[in-house]
Amino acid sequence: MLALKAIGHGEVRSQAALAERLLVDPPAVSRLVDRLVEDGLLSRCEGQDRRCVRLEVTEPGRTELAVCLSEMERLEGDMRKHLTVEEMKTLHQLLEKVHSVVLQADASETDEPAA
Repeated sequence: MLALKAIGHGEVRSQAALAERLLVDPPAVSRLVDRLVEDGLLSRCEGQDRRCVRLEVTEPGRTELAVCLSEMERLEGDMRKHLTVEEMKTLHQLLEKVHSVVLQADASETDEPAA
């Protein structure tokens, strides 16, 4: 969803920019983009030259993204009813840390040679 959000909001347009944005290695982003294209949520379009491919969110991808963002907003609203502002800040920091660790673990898995 982070990839769809970044592409859908025009923050990134290429796999290289997406890898940099998500802090993952290019092969991991390539596999992610392959899955999103296969699922019909993303498309690869011609870029400015033959070496560059532009990423675009498809209509089903926009729908999926809108549903996820709406659900995230609802969940955050529910959390705000039960957590203080300071607790919300702490939660966001912890979730960012967990996200970073998961991305690093995913990247290190792709670097290990096959047995």
